[in-house]
Amino acid sequence: MSISVVIPVLHEAEHINDILTSLQVISNGRPYETIVVDGDPAGGTIRHIKDSRLVTLIAQKGRARQMNAGAARATGEILLFLHADTLLPVDALAKIEKALSDESYVGGAFNLDIQNNRWIFQIIGRCASWKHRLTRVPYGDQAIFIRRRIFKTLGGYPEIPLMEDVELMKRIKRKGWRIIILPDAVKTSSRKWEKDGVIYTIFRNWTLQVLYLLGMPAGRLVRYYYKECQEQ
Repeated sequence: MSISVVIPVLHEAEHINDILTSLQVISNGRPYETIVVDGDPAGGTIRHIKDSRLVTLIAQKGRARQMNAGAARATGEILLFLHADTLLPVDALAKIEKALSDESYVGGAFNLDIQNNRWIFQIIGRCASWKHRLTRVPYGDQAIFIRRRIFKTLGGYPEIPLMEDVELMKRIKRKGWRIIILPDAVKTSSRKWEKDGVIYTIFRNWTLQVLYLLGMPAGRLVRYYYKECQEQ
């Protein structure tokens, strides 16, 4: 099965080539398509990409809109949505293909690990992985993957400013479809946690998740998630 990796970016010029190089390394020579979608109208991130073989797009800012734009351009049978601050485990593409060789699964994600040796981040990663395995509602920083035909059937990500990953998983659950959480862990950056404060971020994220599941619109929640009202 062919895989298209869709990477939404905004102001990631400093890190984008490291992410793309990491993707090449973990692929172990397995072919894949890479689509980088910049939410900056000036293309501030994609202008710094050194590999000219990639597909690069500019889309309206907002992670859901950018991922949908990338998915619309993708040719792979499997879509892998990768955040620009997240590193995949070794042989991730082969493991995704193996997992989805079981037709009973429509998609999945990985366990979560945070790139920081402080004990608090290790606990956060373990608790998050346990929660997502229990609820079967992984978040975008766990590198969600899904069959392209299923993604189209669902209408793509809902173009809301927050919780688009949760809403996509809720739609999958309502259909009675199954996803798989792979035991290998992605490594996501701790920079957002450190910027906003660990305790504050834990409290904020859990509160917003509960409020969203209770029915509060994402448009109201986003002002509390992004301190400067930025969508990504």
